[in-house]
Amino acid sequence: MGAAEDRREATAALSLVQVDPRRAGQLAAALLDRARARGDHATAAVAGRAAGLAALHTADLDTAAQHLRGSVRSARLAGSPQLAGEARMSLAAVLLRRGEGRAGLRTLDGALTELSGVEHARALAQRGSLHQQLGRLDAALADYRLALPALRRAGDWVWVQRVHGNVAVLDVYRSQLTAAAAELREAEQVCLRHGLDLDLAFVCDNLGFLHLRRGDVPAALHWQAEAERRLGHLGAPVGTVLVDRCELLLSLRLVTEAKEHATRAIEEFRRLHREISVPEAQLLLAEASLLDRDLAGAESAARAALHAFTRQRRPERAALARYVVQRCRLARAGGQVSVAELARTAARLDDAGWTAQAQDARISAARLALARGRVGRAEELLRTVAPGHRRGPVELRARAWHARALLELAAGRRAPALAALRTGVRLVEEHQATLGAADLRTSASVHRTELVDLGLHEALAGGRPRQVLAWAERGRATALLMRPVRPPEDPDLAQLLAELRATAHAVQEHRGDPRVLDGLTRRQGALERAVRDHVRAAGGGTRTQHRPGPDRLAAALGEAALVEFVEHRGQLAAVTLADGRARLTRLGSTDAVRELSQHVPHALRRLSRHSGTALREARDAAALTVLRETAGELDERLLRALPAQVAGRPLVVVPTPSLQSVNWPSLPSCAGRAVTVSPSAALWYRAATAPPRHGGVLVAAGPGLPAAPAEAAAVAELHPTATLLVGPGATVASVRAGIGRSAVAHVAAHGHLRADNPLFSSLQLSDGPLTVYDLDSLAEVPRLVVLAACDGGSSAVCAGAELLGLAAGFLTLGTSALIAPIGPVCDGAVADLMVELHGHLRDGLLPAAALARVQQDAAGGSPGTLAAAAGLLCLGAGTSPSSLPRAVSGGPAAGGDGTPRAGVTPVAAGA
Repeated sequence: MGAAEDRREATAALSLVQVDPRRAGQLAAALLDRARARGDHATAAVAGRAAGLAALHTADLDTAAQHLRGSVRSARLAGSPQLAGEARMSLAAVLLRRGEGRAGLRTLDGALTELSGVEHARALAQRGSLHQQLGRLDAALADYRLALPALRRAGDWVWVQRVHGNVAVLDVYRSQLTAAAAELREAEQVCLRHGLDLDLAFVCDNLGFLHLRRGDVPAALHWQAEAERRLGHLGAPVGTVLVDRCELLLSLRLVTEAKEHATRAIEEFRRLHREISVPEAQLLLAEASLLDRDLAGAESAARAALHAFTRQRRPERAALARYVVQRCRLARAGGQVSVAELARTAARLDDAGWTAQAQDARISAARLALARGRVGRAEELLRTVAPGHRRGPVELRARAWHARALLELAAGRRAPALAALRTGVRLVEEHQATLGAADLRTSASVHRTELVDLGLHEALAGGRPRQVLAWAERGRATALLMRPVRPPEDPDLAQLLAELRATAHAVQEHRGDPRVLDGLTRRQGALERAVRDHVRAAGGGTRTQHRPGPDRLAAALGEAALVEFVEHRGQLAAVTLADGRARLTRLGSTDAVRELSQHVPHALRRLSRHSGTALREARDAAALTVLRETAGELDERLLRALPAQVAGRPLVVVPTPSLQSVNWPSLPSCAGRAVTVSPSAALWYRAATAPPRHGGVLVAAGPGLPAAPAEAAAVAELHPTATLLVGPGATVASVRAGIGRSAVAHVAAHGHLRADNPLFSSLQLSDGPLTVYDLDSLAEVPRLVVLAACDGGSSAVCAGAELLGLAAGFLTLGTSALIAPIGPVCDGAVADLMVELHGHLRDGLLPAAALARVQQDAAGGSPGTLAAAAGLLCLGAGTSPSSLPRAVSGGPAAGGDGTPRAGVTPVAAGA
């Protein structure tokens, strides 16, 4: 084979790199050996470049650099500046991947002196990209502007769209979002016209980044999911998408998912030897760990990122990492960070274009200055932050309102400070209302936490009960007040849920076969992620219920009394409202109450277990002693200390997050008393003042509970218009449809609270789980829901004092009262209690009063019956007439289609 033929083969190997890098590397190595043996330096330069790029594509960076340096030497010996420049361009890419950005710049500078035509333009664009990654945005933009006309004239559309995409990212960092959108539209059109599928995936990722900075979360999620889908279809690495998704998840405070994405990104970057990208993912992992209160993990990741950014000479990123290290030190008890240190960091962050982080650093420095009595210095810092309340993402604007409030308080102006805090909270709530997915609305509450904390602090310091109540309400379960605006039925979501249900059902059936189970479990996890991502990206909005003032609450309460507990900086208090009068009672430290509150559920669980007679009697006696003593002490600390005005009245209890697990009916002061528990007074008010709903009664029983079919049949017999779903007929579709058209629903089934993802909390029906996602698209839900299911009344407590789960889902959608256990239940013990409960409801007792009668009757029964009764809770507005639908309270009975029905309608096999 001659020199000319070898040169053609070397050029072909260069083209083959993008398609089959391993085959290209083998071919190039053989050609390189022959060319060197013959002294054919030009062919050796091309073959060496092909070998180097093949090694780059297979992540062997050291071999890549060795081949490309050899290619530069061969090109010089051949007297070809063009070949030398092309080899330098490839070498610069390798150096960048290794984190040697400065060396890469020097290499590109050399290439530009040797190249001409389109290759010169490509080198300019590549140098612009390197400048951009090193934080030199002006230099990057200058190179892009020089390169783009030449690339267009040459018809080099791959590089044209890359320049547009890079300029768009640069514009986003400079908050020039309109310009960024125009650049990305141009890049997208180039990709579509010329079939650049891989590049189009990265354009989608950049569109997600743009929408993230705009604050349009559903659009950002949609484009990031599209980018990941396209890259996965092409078999391309997804590390950059993982980083962008992690940043989005952090902005939403979805911390667990953010940590998972950051960890995956680090692993992928290291596998591909993309050392330039590793510290960016480490920094995101540090942010997520800090939000997760893992201070050791956060500081370790932040210091690793700081070291890498410093070594790579990327000062703008190093400033971010340094600030995370300082925040870790601040978060530690007695952590020492000076005001001056934080102020210097803020200045560095501003210089690097990190506006939000700079604002946050100044607020942290100002608060530290105030704590140390340096009011003047605090005011100086806050004045630079406060003007930001009019522009930027919601998180940045909320920080600015917080700064404004601190500034007013430092000057002794309390009223303007409280007005600023209220405005900041309202801003966050307006942002929440634009989010269609329940978990996104919930996580967005975190942005109001410090605003509410400061407002509550001022209200408690003033000792004014109505103000304390107002601020406590602003920080409590806001997302539950936002009812989603119902879109049309979503066939894609319905299909995903059907597949998930079938997979979950198969998981249950193959519990004994680990080989099959492993694959099914992975499939279930993938489908859950698909459902979650689909709902988040779908967008939508909500209808928000405005919070009532104390006078409207008092009018709706009637004879009942409201007790809203307040937890602030380790201290517990309660605001009571009865007969229009509000009072504030301070209850002391929360620590003892929090510890005691865990003992009652534990004792109830012990009482509900089966065992041998002798062992059970001894265990029951010990558990009963713990239950009575703990309940008595909790009662002393929580209820008996309250004013006499609430004595003997029906109670509406609004607990703090740390009191969510309290079994209120087990407290002595609640014995025989109608008690309803609500996540917030505003949610109680909405339920209490809701118009009555006509409709039938749905009764359903899921599989695996021996007593459930008989329980369901007995409950249905008490309601002449009931529809009974048992056996194979109790499918998710039939139960969901019945829930959507009934005024009352009773479901006896296995319940499961998913702490890892509460929206997949479920009731087990004949064909699989009915989840919160299945309920979420219903236009109507029953006014009264009774769940004879383990943890049916429990909710996961999320950041920002928000709740997620089945119970929270029903209340959000409009259920007035929900009766369910807040722990595990014994199937046999609870069945008789449920029948008795429905008897009292049929006789006209309100839900909370009916439950109180059941619990009072059970107090003298067996330990198992006592435990089952005490574990039941009435949630919502169980003391209000609106919680007793017309179908139960003796009004005209109607079926789901509005026509009267006679007798029980059983639906079983073949239905």
